[in-house]
Amino acid sequence: MKTVNQLMQDEEKHLSTFACLSSKSKGRKVEIKESAHRTAFQRDRDRIVHSTAFRRLEYKTQVFVNHEADYYRTRLTHTIEVAQIGRSMAKSLRVNEDLTEAIALAHDIGHTPFGHAGERSLHDLMEKHGGFEHNSQSLRVVDYLEERYPDYRGLNLTWETREGIIKHHTSYDNPDKSLLRDFLPGKSASVEAQIVNVADEIAYNNHDIDDGIESDLIKIEELMEIPLFKECYEKSRKRTKNEKLIRFEIVRELIGAQINDAIVTSINRLKENKIETLEDVRESRTLIDYSSEMKHKNAELKKYLYLNLYQNYKVLKMQHKAERYIEKLFHAYESDIRQLPPKFFAEVATQGEKRVIADYIAGMTDRYAQDEYARLFLPYERM
Repeated sequence: MKTVNQLMQDEEKHLSTFACLSSKSKGRKVEIKESAHRTAFQRDRDRIVHSTAFRRLEYKTQVFVNHEADYYRTRLTHTIEVAQIGRSMAKSLRVNEDLTEAIALAHDIGHTPFGHAGERSLHDLMEKHGGFEHNSQSLRVVDYLEERYPDYRGLNLTWETREGIIKHHTSYDNPDKSLLRDFLPGKSASVEAQIVNVADEIAYNNHDIDDGIESDLIKIEELMEIPLFKECYEKSRKRTKNEKLIRFEIVRELIGAQINDAIVTSINRLKENKIETLEDVRESRTLIDYSSEMKHKNAELKKYLYLNLYQNYKVLKMQHKAERYIEKLFHAYESDIRQLPPKFFAEVATQGEKRVIADYIAGMTDRYAQDEYARLFLPYERM
């Protein structure tokens, strides 16, 4: 069994010179005793996995509300896919897999019930009170809301993992810039954090295709109009004629094509920009990305998904219903804050009424939100 010192030496020996090394971490808000057999970033990963907020992701919507069917992705399975893609990319680029995984596992830990519909509703309700954005909430969860240790609030993660959470950025993610003040504002995130940005997009684009086809809301025949999909379909057809298996082959081909493109493009950018140190990374523009050709192909694919899946009347019905749930829950607690559980009511004096309501609702699973709605509005529902 390797000691933590041996693990840190392995990092220094095998990782790229611009990787984040656990031995050079900026540390935690509260200093803790070093583990005998885990690096700081491995401990971050473990703390996230054992957190309450992480377990609740199992019952939070990705696109389809959890009770629609057992097949569809949840916020948890999406997170696991992001972590898997992220680790694969980190290994190829010889950067820190453990840090990449920790950031990936935490990137959606502050998400609301009912997916982006829940987030939009909470943001509108909180517009005059600091707003709501799930990456910013993820940082709030790991820094304050989790209560698992006797000496401090939150998970007390390393600076590098926390930076990766708050600097997570995709077409759907745009964290509160005011929270960057403690995380080198104006400078680029680590390569590990940038990998998670790309891994997140790869995961949700492709699992939404899989779930969309399974739900029969989008059709393979229609997707054939999208060049990237058609290319991957034709390659997949050479491997199987089985109609039941073709979808899985296509999704594998799509994921592989995007990962390979991102790795090759990123390696070239790192070389072109003469990136040798972590400081070089921070002073450069985005380094981990697709090629311009793949970006264009991806944009076509995302446009199709937006128009044909996310704007499908069944999905819109679910989204609007979710928004009404969130709005009514919020206003119910607002009408008498004493309806909150004692643990949350006790936070009002220091955190503010509206923020505590948002924290409580954001922490709910889809199922809990539906049950709470029934408890608040149906006269004969048990408390």
